[in-house]
Formats: sequence, C-alpha cells, structure tokens
Amino acid sequence: MSTDFILSDETRAALMTVSTASIATALFKRGLRNQYIQGVSPVSPKEANMVGQAFTLRYIPAREDRNPITVFRNPDHPQRVAVETCPPGWVLVMDGRKDARAATAGSILVTRMAQRGCAGLVSDGGLRDAHGIGQLDMPAYCANPSAPTNLTLHEALDINVPIACGDVAVFPGDVVVGDRDGVMVIPAHLVDEIAAECKGMESFEDFVLEEVQSGASIIGLYPCTKEENQAKYEAWRAKAGR
Repeated sequence: MSTDFILSDETRAALMTVSTASIATALFKRGLRNQYIQGVSPVSPKEANMVGQAFTLRYIPAREDRNPITVFRNPDHPQRVAVETCPPGWVLVMDGRKDARAATAGSILVTRMAQRGCAGLVSDGGLRDAHGIGQLDMPAYCANPSAPTNLTLHEALDINVPIACGDVAVFPGDVVVGDRDGVMVIPAHLVDEIAAECKGMESFEDFVLEEVQSGASIIGLYPCTKEENQAKYEAWRAKAGR
C-alpha cells in the first residue's frame, strides 16, 4: 500500500514544537478518540519530538516450523527488508501484537535505521538491547525491553500495510508524532490543519501556565471564557511575538 501524501517541511517543523496532548485534543474535536498508541513509552526520552510518516511492519504469531533461526539468512526476510526500505525521515511502526515477551527489533537493526536517516521507531512489542537503542539520537518507543528474539513469538509478515499498533489503526503515510508522553497518529488528510491548530493551542497554554504560576484561577481562564483574559492573552502574544 502506498500513499500520495508527502509531509511538508513546514508542517514537520510545526509538529516538532507541539505536544501529543495538544494533538489528542485537536483530534478529539474532530471526533477521533483513539489515536494515542497505548502501552508504549520512550526507550530514552529525547529533547526533540519524533515526527515522520508511518512505514509499517506487521507481525503474526510465530509457528515453530516457519521460524527457525535460519530464516534470518533469507535476504527477503520482512523484518530486515523493512529496516532497509523505511524511507529517510519516516517512522517504522510495528504491530508487535501488544506482546513484549519477545523483541520486535534490536540495537543493530535500529542503529541501521538511524544511520539511514529514519525519523524513529514505534513498536507495541518489545525491543532488545534497549540500552544501546536509548543511546541513539533517533527516538524509539516500545512496550518493554525484551531479550528473546522475535522468532520465539512473532513472525514478520507484511510491509507497509494497514496495521494495529497499541490499539490504534495505522495506515502507511499517516503522520506519527512522539514526545516524552507517548505517540499520536494523525491521519494524513488532517495533518496540516492539526499542526496549525496545535501551534495556537501551545501558545495559549504557555500563557495559561504563566498565569497559573502567578496565582491566577483557572475559572474563566482555561477554557478562556472571560474577555479580560482574552485581552491579556492577546497582549501576551504581542509581547512574546507568538
């Protein structure tokens, strides 16, 4: 499955500065309640957001006669092919069946992705050699560290097809944003408007936080229902250049 949508540099830059919380709220306003990947966390928190389009890999339960260790000798093994073909600037999203008892990738493969310029990795299963993965600049998210090889429980089967990851439907080309809280999936056709809206949300929430830290009540401020607070926000924006 392919997508014609290409994430613009402008929208990517905007999403680098917004939180998954703001994205979740913006999507909720549009009726989308289930775009937060459940059960994953950063292997190692990064200063910058992870932003990129989704390139997917689907695992199914391993059957012993199909998954001896020798399958890795096959140059067409889907896990290896996914690592070598995930485009630079994209995020490899893996359907690990929410089962972290076995790894869906390890530090050598993830290092290869980082060297190729990929934007990140998300798995709702396990990752092995998690300490090494955490030392990379490229962000990675998983359910838990896990030493056993994927072959013990998972068979990599399909590349760049619609998958489930942490109970979220992920379609190739969707936009994936990760921060210290977790990972949101934005449908490609909504991403430009979501990014623009969230930039404004982040500005307002920074203003609100300053007001609250100064002792202000949230009633009439968050949400802003008093004209005096709206006027204060506009003055704050002018002063802050936001």
